[in-house]
Amino acid sequence: MNVKKMIGSFRPAFIGLKTLFKEENNAKFHLLATFLVLCFGFFLEVSKREWAVLFICIGGVISAEIFNTAIELLCNKVEPKIDQDIKKIKDLSAAAVLVMALVSFIVALLIFIPKLNLLSGLPTD
Repeated sequence: MNVKKMIGSFRPAFIGLKTLFKEENNAKFHLLATFLVLCFGFFLEVSKREWAVLFICIGGVISAEIFNTAIELLCNKVEPKIDQDIKKIKDLSAAAVLVMALVSFIVALLIFIPKLNLLSGLPTD
């Protein structure tokens, strides 16, 4: 196993992440949401299991955004003109991000609301 070659293989992935967060507005929003979730998590002292679920959601949303961006770029390269099939592909790809983001938002609410209720003295269920 060539460790130097293996480490070097991560370079394109880091370049991709840099490109994503530099050029994609929605990715910047997801990065802000990630920051807020991390802040809430630390402030509300979530459990290890809750952290695991939150990180799975964060990774899922960002991964979905990466795939969506890649699919859109590929579609634009393959067919630069307006095409109904390409539009469907891009809409479906965007829908995948939306679904993952909405599910993640619901998960965050399920984790954070009971903890916020405890702080305020409201019932947790």
